[in-house]
Amino acid sequence: MEAAERGATHIADRVVAKIASQAAREALRGTEPGAGDPEGEDRRPPYATVAVRDDSARVRVSVELGYPSDIRAQCGAVRRRITERVGELAGMDVPEVAVTVERLHSADTRRAGRERVL
Repeated sequence: MEAAERGATHIADRVVAKIASQAAREALRGTEPGAGDPEGEDRRPPYATVAVRDDSARVRVSVELGYPSDIRAQCGAVRRRITERVGELAGMDVPEVAVTVERLHSADTRRAGRERVL
């Protein structure tokens, strides 16, 4: 009997969401100018939710970005990285990644020690 005929593998939505969150974090690390870690003192890590159906996952991810920055480029990098990592690690197609920018953080306000959010 072939391996595919012996059973099925199901990956929980929350597992795929963790992969997507980590992928978004990785993408932001590579796109924010001068940022080694996208989660500064007052920045929350990316948060993802997914809907898995068959072998595909639709992803929604919320991120916080530095300001000023190329928001469109950062969101594009997040989409590409999530699609790539979910495909590699979970073997799923990702036809849709919706990125929501929840907050923008100004480097000037962080340096001044103020907790202002733009």
